Amino acid sequence: MSELKLEFVGKQVKDMYGTFMGKVVGIITDTDGSIESVGVDCGSAGLKQLPYEQLLVQGDYVIYIPRWRLDAQKLLRQKNLTLQRIKGLQDIVAENDLMKDDAELVYLKYEKRLNDLGEIEKSVNEKLQARLNELDTENRSIKTVLFDAKLQFRSNEITEEAYQQISTHTNELIEHITIEKSEINNVKMRLTQQTLENIALPPRLPTTMPTSNPKAATGESSPQQLESTVTITTPQLVNADATEYSATDNTPTENSSGGKVITKTTKRESDSDASWLNQVIQNE
Repeated sequence: MSELKLEFVGKQVKDMYGTFMGKVVGIITDTDGSIESVGVDCGSAGLKQLPYEQLLVQGDYVIYIPRWRLDAQKLLRQKNLTLQRIKGLQDIVAENDLMKDDAELVYLKYEKRLNDLGEIEKSVNEKLQARLNELDTENRSIKTVLFDAKLQFRSNEITEEAYQQISTHTNELIEHITIEKSEINNVKMRLTQQTLENIALPPRLPTTMPTSNPKAATGESSPQQLESTVTITTPQLVNADATEYSATDNTPTENSSGGKVITKTTKRESDSDASWLNQVIQNE
């Protein structure tokens, strides 16, 4: 058995919100030896076969990723790319009307793709809503257990320690459910907002490579350079040690005549500029 397969066997399985699901007892493989699914002992729920692509080994645990999350992420990526392509076609036609006929053929292709994704989106939304209904049912069941435990404690049927343990575990489960519901609602909102009107094209990739500057490895950019990155593709970094400071008080060093001198270490300014700057400071 390969190390990858041994990595699963015997590990506890949790969902990505921290809820324990069971323990890995075996692995189902395909004819070529690749893993198809992982057998998990879920106690009274029996042995469940979890798809391999929904599992992730993390330390001493196997993390189970819900199917709705994988499907939703895939749909968001595909729909976003399709909308960006359509937006790009519209921009091309707006800039050059002569390309309208060529763009029309490509546009029909992406329009059909967008319609197909619309059908997939309906299916994904149905799965998301079904999962929300399941979580609401689980939430009510957990709260019933918590309320009954509180009632038993008040009637002196169980100790305070037992009640606190029940309260801790049930509150953790409720928190996990709240987090998952929040993520599902967030995905539903993102799908709704993903329209051609709201889509924004990513910034264009630079056409030239930034020039290397070995002196800038440890330096910081000046405010002027940070502002220039908005419009300049390859901003130049400067050395942060452009001014020489004394080691004790972090103030500029003084020359023999008492005037403040700034020593320029960068080589980008001319000698005349440096002399002029020193002369102005000395005369202050």
